[in-house]
Amino acid sequence: MHAETGLLLTLAGAFGAAFLLGFLATKVKLPPLVGYLVAGILIGPQSPGFIADVSLAQQLAEIGVILLMFGVGLHFSPGDLKKVQRIVVPGAVLQMAMALTLGTGLALWWGWSPSASIVFGLCLFVASTVVVLRVLEDRGMLDSIDGRIAVGWLIVEDLGVVFALVLLPAVLGAMSGDGAGGSTMDLVQVIGLTVVKVVAFIVLMAMVGRRAVPWLLTHVARTGSRELFTLAVLAVSLGVAMGAAAVFGVSFALGAFVAGVVISESDLSYRAGADALPMQDAFAVLFFVSTGMLLDPQILVEQPGKLAATVGVIYLGNALWSAGLMILLRHPFGASLRLGAALGQIGEFSFIMAGLGVSLGVLSEEARSLVLAAALVTIVLNPLLFMGAEWVIARVSRYPALLDRLERQKAPRLIATDLWEAMPIGHVILVGYGRVGRTIGEAFQRVGIPFVAVESDRRVVDAMRTLGVTAVYGDATRPGILEHAHPRTARLLVVASPDPYHARRIIELVRAVNPDIDIVVRTHADVEQQLFEELGVSKALMGERELAFSMAYHSLRSAGCEDDRADDVIQMLRGGARMPTREFSSIMPPVART
Repeated sequence: MHAETGLLLTLAGAFGAAFLLGFLATKVKLPPLVGYLVAGILIGPQSPGFIADVSLAQQLAEIGVILLMFGVGLHFSPGDLKKVQRIVVPGAVLQMAMALTLGTGLALWWGWSPSASIVFGLCLFVASTVVVLRVLEDRGMLDSIDGRIAVGWLIVEDLGVVFALVLLPAVLGAMSGDGAGGSTMDLVQVIGLTVVKVVAFIVLMAMVGRRAVPWLLTHVARTGSRELFTLAVLAVSLGVAMGAAAVFGVSFALGAFVAGVVISESDLSYRAGADALPMQDAFAVLFFVSTGMLLDPQILVEQPGKLAATVGVIYLGNALWSAGLMILLRHPFGASLRLGAALGQIGEFSFIMAGLGVSLGVLSEEARSLVLAAALVTIVLNPLLFMGAEWVIARVSRYPALLDRLERQKAPRLIATDLWEAMPIGHVILVGYGRVGRTIGEAFQRVGIPFVAVESDRRVVDAMRTLGVTAVYGDATRPGILEHAHPRTARLLVVASPDPYHARRIIELVRAVNPDIDIVVRTHADVEQQLFEELGVSKALMGERELAFSMAYHSLRSAGCEDDRADDVIQMLRGGARMPTREFSSIMPPVART
C-alpha cells in the first residue's frame, strides 16, 4: 500500500466491508453494528487478505467518538430526564453500580490488577445506546411511556460514562497503574484538580458558549446556505472538543458532549442534528470498524470460559438486575422484563472505555478483545434475550394473582412538561410558510385548529414565533426534522412548498409513521397531480388551475353572469367537465420552426 493512497484505501475498504456486512446483518434480523464489527475483523491484522491501516482507522475513529458524543449531548434533554427521574435515576445508578461491582470483582478473581479490574468493570456497566434505540424503534415503543423510561435510563448511563471518562485518567494516574503507588492525599488532590478543570470548562461554556454558539449558528442559518451551516456545526463540535482537551486537559468526549448540550438548548438543535447526522453516521461506522480491527477472534477459542463469565456479568448486572429494579419500583412486570432485555448488551461506550484503558496502559489488548467479543456476543444474542423475556411474561400472565401482586402499584406518574405533549391529539403539520403557507396558517388560526409549521428559512421562523406560531426550523426532508412536529399524532399534513420532489419525500416520511394521515399537497402540473393521487394523497391542488378557477369566476360575474350560475360552471370545471391540459396539448398544432 503506497503511503499517498493509504487513507483512500482504508476508507474504501472500511466503508465497502461495512456496507456488505451491515446489509447481511440486517437480512438476518441483527443490528448493522454487528456487521460493522465483523467487517473490522475481516480487514484487520488478525485476518488474511486486505489489511487496512489500523493507525489511520483509529484516527478517523476519534472523529467518530467526538461526533458520537456530540450527538449524545445534542439529544440530551433535562426535561425528558425530569419526567422519569423518579424511576430512571435510582434505577440506572443502582444498575451501573451492580455491573461495575460484578465486573471488577470478576477481574480481581482472575488476578488482574485493581486498576485493570476497575476499567474492566466500567466497560460492562453501560448498554449500547444505538442498539437500545433501534430495538425500541423496531418494536414501536420509542414514543411510549416505557420508551421514555428506557431513553431516560440511557441518558443517566451516558452521563455516568462522561464522568468516568473525565475522572478515570486522573484516578488511574494517582494509583500509579498498579494500585500500590500514590497516597490517599495524592489521589484526592488529583481528583480535585480534575474536577476544578471540568467545572471551569463547563462554567465557561455555560456563560460564553451558551450564548456565542447559538448566536453564531443563527447568523450562519440566516445566510440560507446549507453547506455553511453544516460546516459550522462540525467546526463547533470538533473545535470545542479540541479546545477543551488543549486548554483544560479534559477529554475530547467531554468537550464534544458539552458542545452538544450547549446547542441542545436552542431550537437550532433540530437543524444541527439533521445536518450533522450523515457525517456522524459515517464516522461512527468507521469507529465500529476500527474497533473490530482490534478484536482478536482467537479469544473466542482460547478464552471461552472468561468470555462466558463476562457475558454472564452483562446479563446479570445489566439485564436481570435492571428488570428486578424496575419491578421493585412498581413498574409493570412485562415492561420491566422488556427493558431489562433491551439493556442486556454492551456497545459503543464500552469500546471507548476499553480504548482509554489501553491508552493509559492499564488494560491489555487481550482484555480489550474480551470486552469486544462480549459486546459482539451479547448484541447477536439480544433477540434471543427478548424471546426469553416474552416467554416468561407469557407464563406469568397465566397466574393473575401473581401478576397482580407484582403490579400492586403502578409506576410513578410521568410529568408532562414537553411543549408537544400539551398540544391536543390531532394537530396539523404545515410544511412551508411562504405566501401560500401563511394564508393556510392564518385560516387555521382563525378557526382555532392547532398546527405546527415546518420552515427552512430562519428569518421566517423567527417572524412566525414573534407572532405566536408554533414552528420547527429545518428542511422537512432531512432526517429527524419532521419528528419534532410529531407526525404520529397528527391528523393532517399540508405540503405548501412548491418542489414536487421534496413533497414526495415528506409524504414518504410521514406515511412511514402515520399511514392513515390525510394529506393536502400543492402541484404545478397534471402529471404531478396524477402522481400524488397514486400515492394516496387526499387532495392534490394545482396552483395555476386554482388561479384559473378564481379568475374565471370573477370574469363570469363581471360579464353579467349570475352568482349561482357562475358557481355551477366553476363546479363543473372542478368536477372534470373541461378539456384536460394534456388533451389540449395533443391537438395543438406544432410550433413553426424558424
